[in-house]
Amino acid sequence: MAWSIAEVARMSGVTSRTLRHYDEVGLLPPASVGSNGYRYYGESELLRLQQILVMRELGLGLVEIAAVLAEEVDQVDALRAHHLRLVAERDRLDTLARTVSRTIATLQDRKDDGMSTMQHPENLFEGFDAARYHDQASERWPQEAQQSQQFADTLTAQDQERLQREATALLVRLAALMAAGTPVADPAVQAEVDTQYQGLCRMWTPNAAAFKALGQTYVTDPQWRSVYDQVADGLAEYQRDAMAAYADARLS
Repeated sequence: MAWSIAEVARMSGVTSRTLRHYDEVGLLPPASVGSNGYRYYGESELLRLQQILVMRELGLGLVEIAAVLAEEVDQVDALRAHHLRLVAERDRLDTLARTVSRTIATLQDRKDDGMSTMQHPENLFEGFDAARYHDQASERWPQEAQQSQQFADTLTAQDQERLQREATALLVRLAALMAAGTPVADPAVQAEVDTQYQGLCRMWTPNAAAFKALGQTYVTDPQWRSVYDQVADGLAEYQRDAMAAYADARLS
């Protein structure tokens, strides 16, 4: 049995445009193409699409996904491997939930006891994975995504932990500025966004459109949105707007 690209898009929630892009980059060729130019997909392509979507949920970029799929032979073994990754991601999210719960309790205790500083601030960052960048940007700027992956491949575990802590600390500082009612165009906010931009430039150099698009993913992508919401309600929109202001002022 074969399904049209429209039917696959409806079943999977993946847009037809994205499916065509997957075909163009060799990630998911259709089983056949009709005389009318329409793409049709069989069961094996649906299974492959499921693998792609699972790996996207795990934060892998398209280049990484292609490499994983190129090495896979047995579908059952591949699904077992993906299942292990999903369990690991579930455990990471459980850790993140405990981190936020612990922070709530700590802040309440500090408020009740009149403490001026937080004890063990490093505990704020356990479980966060703020170094992941979204595939939507990768699809629109594949060359930059490849550069980013090349940079990531050079990082040690210590480097990754340091970058993760830096990125999460930046979120916390932005949340404090937002809570204080600081406008997104304020120099203090823009200095934090500049820190973020300079960090990105170590991997790839976004232009104004790309930087704005990345900011929008923090609002619309469920994984990113959950990270921001657990730091502070409204933080995703605040950073998106701050990034847009930065792009208009410095990158346009």
